[in-house]
Amino acid sequence: MAMNMGGGRGTRRAPMAEINVTPLVDVMLVLLIIFMITAPLLVSGVPVDLPDSRAGALKQDNTPVQVSLDREGRLFIDEQAVADDGLAAKLTAIRDARAADEPRVYVRADSSLDYGRVMRVVGEVNAAGFTKVALVSEGTGQTTGREQPDEE
Repeated sequence: MAMNMGGGRGTRRAPMAEINVTPLVDVMLVLLIIFMITAPLLVSGVPVDLPDSRAGALKQDNTPVQVSLDREGRLFIDEQAVADDGLAAKLTAIRDARAADEPRVYVRADSSLDYGRVMRVVGEVNAAGFTKVALVSEGTGQTTGREQPDEE
């Protein structure tokens, strides 16, 4: 009887057919936790309950100016509160500062506000010399990106 002790000529090692996925799962879970924590921090702005719309998203060329009206009707330009009578002057200063490239202006208004109030703000934006004005709304059936107002 002959025994094969592993030192002979015909002995070959079988290829390892198993892949250890534990490190991959560990890395993916860490990345998932990091993105779950940082994603809400990236959303900034004034809490506004946006109306629904079927319109698609617009392409962004450069950093837009955001004019927001919250539920109480307060005005904000890029998260900074502005008085109603100071809106035109502030927008004109922004337009003059960015004279090389005309920025797009996004008007975000709470859905509970009066339509006339929103249109007065859009008129002020247009009177300040901005021609690229867009009204922001939520897409129907979409839940991503919707900002919920703070309940106090």
